[in-house]
Amino acid sequence: MSNLGNISLVLGTLLCIYSLLSVNIGSKMKISELSISGRNAYYMTSITSLLASATLIYAFVNNDFSIKYVADHSNTIMNKAFVWVAFYAGNEGSLLYILLILSVASSLTIKFIPKSYKFSSIKSIISVFSIIQLFYLLVLIFGANPFTTISNVPVDGRGMNPLLTHPAMFSHPPMLMAGLITITIPFTICISALISGNFTDDWIDTARITAILSWGILGVGMLIGAWWAYTILGWGGYWGWDPIENVALMPWLVMTAFLHSIMVQKRRKMFRIWNIVLLNIAFVLAQLGMFINRGGPVVSVHSFASSTLGMIFLLFMIASIIFAFGIFLWRLPRLKSDRTIESFLSRESSLLINNFLFITVMAITLWGVIFPIFSD
Repeated sequence: MSNLGNISLVLGTLLCIYSLLSVNIGSKMKISELSISGRNAYYMTSITSLLASATLIYAFVNNDFSIKYVADHSNTIMNKAFVWVAFYAGNEGSLLYILLILSVASSLTIKFIPKSYKFSSIKSIISVFSIIQLFYLLVLIFGANPFTTISNVPVDGRGMNPLLTHPAMFSHPPMLMAGLITITIPFTICISALISGNFTDDWIDTARITAILSWGILGVGMLIGAWWAYTILGWGGYWGWDPIENVALMPWLVMTAFLHSIMVQKRRKMFRIWNIVLLNIAFVLAQLGMFINRGGPVVSVHSFASSTLGMIFLLFMIASIIFAFGIFLWRLPRLKSDRTIESFLSRESSLLINNFLFITVMAITLWGVIFPIFSD
């Protein structure tokens, strides 16, 4: 089974590379067939990630302890209902789950993108999605492979952490991870419009709909986590400050601000620069969450303590900052809004103040998360 899983990951990597190259070469050389094949290749990445995920779940169901990840997170007496939980209970499996959500969500976005979109924008969308997905594929293959095998196959596995055998595990972690990674969707829609030089507001509706979905998933995930905290004595009976919970809260606050202000851009042609900045911040904060959860410098009961991927995710977060704000600064001279705020007492002014309040709460939370680094 491990071979099938590894083949799926490698095939997904090759498809991403082909998709990235073909849509750009096809566009430059005006070969529409090549560009279309690149788009179809990207659709196929969702199938390879589904196959890899199904392979790992099948290994859990059949107690295939030759796979190290299965041996570490299950045993023969584990309730089969918790196979889904065991799938993402560890570092490697959670990354595969994130890849699955990213590939499927991004493929659906490309498939149902409005026909009014220029091909240059679609090309940029596929390119950005391919690069981000490539990062996760390469991390899975070389840094956190869930299909690594062991030579001395144990009779039974270690079993899952007893604290994780809770009904909330079926929804809280997967919704948080799905909410964080799907922030990539509206970010990519927005940044691709800038890359392709599309300075109209064509991207707003698609970005808003996908932002609502990621915002909603993330919000429900946090609510379930809050409820769970009140049922676990280890938390002291209340939902306390924790870096991992907070790195989900921070992008949610920024996305809340974005969903308010994007309507002003849609109806009044205002806040163009501000909305792009909000999406950039939300995306970077999502990468911060991945970094802290995988070996970052801030200690959390949720983080994967044994992970050595912290530096890799730190570099990816830094690259995300440079990329997002580099594109923004490059296109800044072309991003002026059609209108300005007419009065301090106007509805637009009130919405902007509302946005600043959300960002202030986010900044305070961020300082609370990173303060231990400076205090130590």
